[in-house]
Amino acid sequence: MKLKGFIFDLDGTLINSLPVVRTSFGRTLLKFSGREYSDKELSSLFGPSEEGIFKKLYPDLWRESLQFYLDEYDRLHVDYAEPFPGIIEALNLLQERKIKLALVSGKGAGSMEISLKHSGLEHFFEKIITGSEHRASKPDHIRQILDLWHFSPEEVAYVGDIAYDVHAAKEVGVLSISALWAETAQIHKVLAANPVCAFEKVESFIEWISNTL
Repeated sequence: MKLKGFIFDLDGTLINSLPVVRTSFGRTLLKFSGREYSDKELSSLFGPSEEGIFKKLYPDLWRESLQFYLDEYDRLHVDYAEPFPGIIEALNLLQERKIKLALVSGKGAGSMEISLKHSGLEHFFEKIITGSEHRASKPDHIRQILDLWHFSPEEVAYVGDIAYDVHAAKEVGVLSISALWAETAQIHKVLAANPVCAFEKVESFIEWISNTL
């Protein structure tokens, strides 16, 4: 397999930050909407970055609501700062194999900065692209990385934890790898999207890197 680059998602893939995302959103929505959102309602908001979500929900208060969210996110992130066990080893191994690394996430620039500060992962990645405030945009952002590296899709893998990540990878033509090691992983839904590779443990992902690349 002639892979030359790996692009990673962040939340639920490299760090266990989805509980932080959901709790921070829940508290922000309660403060600015005056009610609790169900998990289904909360999930329906995701796609655009946080900035886009709050601009749609609270056009006149989006800056205040975004800042409240980021403050909560920063405060709660302390307890979820460490990457998943084995992730540092996996990233180091990829770098040892001269594999280029990038990060493409749907989260906004503000929360990305906070997550990278707490996790200490920033130095691994040549390029980091955050989400669009208008819509889910991972295929476009994956293509940006391919253009930056001058690689063909067949030379690059995208690693993410949700079904949308599989669809985004397939749309561009890069290798779809599903990270299913988070407790938040929706394993059946992801596998139904038919990724090329799927790993329920980081150790299995590391073994695959060692034996394949």
